[in-house]
Amino acid sequence: MTLFRNRKTQRHHLLGLALGVIGLAIIPMGSASALTLKTQTVELPTSTRVFPGDSAGAKAANTYCLMCHSAGMVMNQPDLPKATWLVEVNKMKNAFKAPIPDDQVSVIADYLDSIKGKK
Repeated sequence: MTLFRNRKTQRHHLLGLALGVIGLAIIPMGSASALTLKTQTVELPTSTRVFPGDSAGAKAANTYCLMCHSAGMVMNQPDLPKATWLVEVNKMKNAFKAPIPDDQVSVIADYLDSIKGKK
């Protein structure tokens, strides 16, 4: 015995049921109020510490790395092989969208290797 006269009627009833369930899931139960967003102010820590040296690598690290990282945070990383520093700088550029010019990636990696490279 079938509950519906034909498959077309069955599909329409099932579609209506599905839309009703989705609608209930979207509308919060017992609440018709709108979401209110509030502005928050956050004071970030400041630092005047920069990467040591006057080389092209130090200048590049100070220009591009200090946008997001403190020099202290980088200097507290373990000593890493040059290849790993290159991977890290590329990750910052490609995955995290740091605005590091292509020609500065190896300059920064070489500099980090010179100050924090695995000896």
